[in-house]
Amino acid sequence: MSFLLTGFNGFIGRNIMNEMLPTYSLDCIEKDFMDNEDWEKRLENSVSLSDGILHIGAISDTMLSDSNEMLKYNYWFSKRLFEMCKKHNKKVVYASSAATTGTNGIPTNIYGWSKLLAEQYGLVLGGDFIALRYFNVYGPREEKKGKMASVAYQAYKKGSFKLFPRNPKRDFVYVKDIVDATVKALFEDVPNGVYEVGSGESRTFENVLDLMEIEYSYYKEDKIPKGYQFFTKSDSNNWLPDWKPKYNLDTGIQNYKKILDKMALK
Repeated sequence: MSFLLTGFNGFIGRNIMNEMLPTYSLDCIEKDFMDNEDWEKRLENSVSLSDGILHIGAISDTMLSDSNEMLKYNYWFSKRLFEMCKKHNKKVVYASSAATTGTNGIPTNIYGWSKLLAEQYGLVLGGDFIALRYFNVYGPREEKKGKMASVAYQAYKKGSFKLFPRNPKRDFVYVKDIVDATVKALFEDVPNGVYEVGSGESRTFENVLDLMEIEYSYYKEDKIPKGYQFFTKSDSNNWLPDWKPKYNLDTGIQNYKKILDKMALK
């Protein structure tokens, strides 16, 4: 079997690729694919030859203010891909985000809106469509994310970290659980719709750094970015049928820290 994977060079994409390559053939594309004049024709050819599509790729910078760039890659590309999937009767699993819920169900930044627009278009278009709202993901292979890498990774590399005040909380989900849920959605008979992928717990960034055994201090309140999300927590009622995470924050950080320590010794 062969599958189309977008965003293969990103954090989650690389983890999915690592999981699937030993068994399946993958046609992998990255965002510069749209730089080709005939990208739509080439994309449709890839879709038509695939047994299913994992649309993981996106601009993940939640602080990006360039709406044109964000919508080009996160909405317009997704829109055309979903249309092609429906045309060729292909199942698509779309990597959405908890940023779609923002505050009181309204996205607080352009990133959140771009993901929500794509998610809603896929649902309205119909076809074999599943959207997975990933919560705050951390784990191996996130080093290329730079400033968008998890606090756990950034703090580990720096040896200390500076947090925003006012006690923001997140549903931190280990990337191994993300891969598990995504592969399940692809291969199992899951009803079309939107599902959440998280740990089901809301924990503070202080919790993360305490588990990492890393010191932290605080910015002043005026440094909190506009559109900053203060709370996320997945609802187990919205998880995939017969799926639940294998890791909570404590066991996930423990596993991740061992991997980071091992990498540091190389």
